[in-house]
Amino acid sequence: MNRRPATAKLNLALVVGPAREDGKHEVTTILQRVDLADRVAVEPARRLEVDGFADDTIVRRALERLGEEAGIEPVWRARIWKKIPVAAGLGGGSSDAATALRLANGLLAEPLPAARLLPLAAELGADVPFFLADGPQLGRGDGSELTRLELPQDYWIVLLQPHGETKPSTAAIYERFDERDGAAGYPERRAALLDAVERIRRPRDLADLPPNDLASSPLAEQLRALGAFRADVTGAGPVVYGLFQHRAEARAAARALRRLGRRWITVPTWYG
Repeated sequence: MNRRPATAKLNLALVVGPAREDGKHEVTTILQRVDLADRVAVEPARRLEVDGFADDTIVRRALERLGEEAGIEPVWRARIWKKIPVAAGLGGGSSDAATALRLANGLLAEPLPAARLLPLAAELGADVPFFLADGPQLGRGDGSELTRLELPQDYWIVLLQPHGETKPSTAAIYERFDERDGAAGYPERRAALLDAVERIRRPRDLADLPPNDLASSPLAEQLRALGAFRADVTGAGPVVYGLFQHRAEARAAARALRRLGRRWITVPTWYG
């Protein structure tokens, strides 16, 4: 059984614009893998099976679409070992789907080239193509139009999933965004993000990125008070992250926040 890690991601910045003709919103975002990961395995089987995570739908859809694109029956067995919290803004489902695609594609007699695999991934979700790429990426369009970025990787990350907070549906989050006219000023915020990216040379320069347009949390301020040089919500939340220069600072912050929710200490990673 071939297996590999399916890493989580952070949105180090997320600027959101108006709804497009296809119903999705225009976004500009910075995506960074982190070393918190599910594991996914795929092997040949007599029929399509996905085990290990009862609520999965996206890995099954990914394998069905791969079979259609390759012109074969999707006769694989996939297994998922979950560590990334579900519906948390960390992209766990998208990462699982991309990893299953990679593994199953590698089992084909004639694997599909990236030019065919990437559009298929984008059908599954805007974050899925990111997990087929290496390194941090600038996402544009609906988030699936990617450009490689050279960003510093030498810092520590505290992730906090607050107790009792659950993520509404993505549709509901964007509906609220539209109701408050959140897209107003998008060109200026987008320009500020792109300008800030050009100036990033060291980890602390990430502090100049604009805040998340979709979600915010008072816990970000607590992380900054504990020494984070940047803190914000990732994706649509509810997970909040803090970036720290040193491991000792990150560990101390995680201890200080222990009563507020689940915590992880992790680091950026280039590869999935």
